[in-house]
Amino acid sequence: MEQELESTFLDRGDNTTLVCVDHEQYQKIIVPQLIDLGYKVHLGLFEEDVFLKLQTYSYDVLVIYESFKDSTLETNPILREITKRPDARRREYFVVLLSQRFATNDTMAAFVQSVDQIINIGDLANFKPVLQRGITQHRKLYHSFNQTLESVQSL
Repeated sequence: MEQELESTFLDRGDNTTLVCVDHEQYQKIIVPQLIDLGYKVHLGLFEEDVFLKLQTYSYDVLVIYESFKDSTLETNPILREITKRPDARRREYFVVLLSQRFATNDTMAAFVQSVDQIINIGDLANFKPVLQRGITQHRKLYHSFNQTLESVQSL
């Protein structure tokens, strides 16, 4: 599956996602739903691979498993890297945290963890509609902000 996904080159204007989930059963549920949504998918299975892909490509959506490589929320290397990025860089991504601990769409937990949306593993069968709803809400919320930012940057 990885070779098939990785051979998909990303072009400007493509909807892109990086799936940082090292649990194969979860990948098999998530990836087809992302493809159904029209995303080109890359898998990030190792910390170094994820960091290289984040430097090389611009992704619209990052899906991060809270226990990536047996880490915890506090030690998750990808979450730490994302939160260290400058705000302008961080805003490029819609970050989804796959969690065993938090409920789907727990906005307070999402805020505390510095992610845009939480999806509980128990809701993976509904990943597609939950993600769509989250992205739509995110776009509505930040629409005015992004327009203002673009206007200011063009001055």
